[in-house]
Amino acid sequence: MSRIGKKPVPVPGGVKVDVSGDRRVTVQGKLGTLSMTHRPEVSVRVDDEGKAVVVERLNQSRSARAYHGLTRALIRNMVQGVNEGFRKQLEIVGVGWNAQVQGQNLRLNVGYADTRVVAIPDGVNVEVAGNRINVSGPDRQAVGQIAAVIRGQRPPEPYNGKGIKYSDEVIVRKQGKAFSSGG
Repeated sequence: MSRIGKKPVPVPGGVKVDVSGDRRVTVQGKLGTLSMTHRPEVSVRVDDEGKAVVVERLNQSRSARAYHGLTRALIRNMVQGVNEGFRKQLEIVGVGWNAQVQGQNLRLNVGYADTRVVAIPDGVNVEVAGNRINVSGPDRQAVGQIAAVIRGQRPPEPYNGKGIKYSDEVIVRKQGKAFSSGG
């Protein structure tokens, strides 16, 4: 049995989980509402007191075993997202490089001749403070995706370390050309 899938998802106070008959799981909390449709190979139910969500597979097929743990992890991410939210922090490393938020767009000046514009999706909050970009929101997938798109505009390079990187990312530096003193 899936070790992840058989653990019930605890539901903290202030979070409401609703499972409808058409395989729709809706989670409401202080940061918003998230919903998903789970696969037919598994069943999802809220226990009697409403303190946990239980995911069970309907048979022992390979796909049911695979979706068992996945569905439980997705529901756990939704519960955590509407309660606490998710956050990614990026740093811009480069002289004169900066970013500004204008409406639903993030404008990046990162060493190219043009300004790179990244559209910010609904439900995701992007803030710029100096050379740091903070991406936050209740949907883990959306926060991670927009952070990866921002980083992809100018990935860090290994020689000077310039680029956009995650704040906890370690850039392995390479030595440049070695000049000889030969004659």
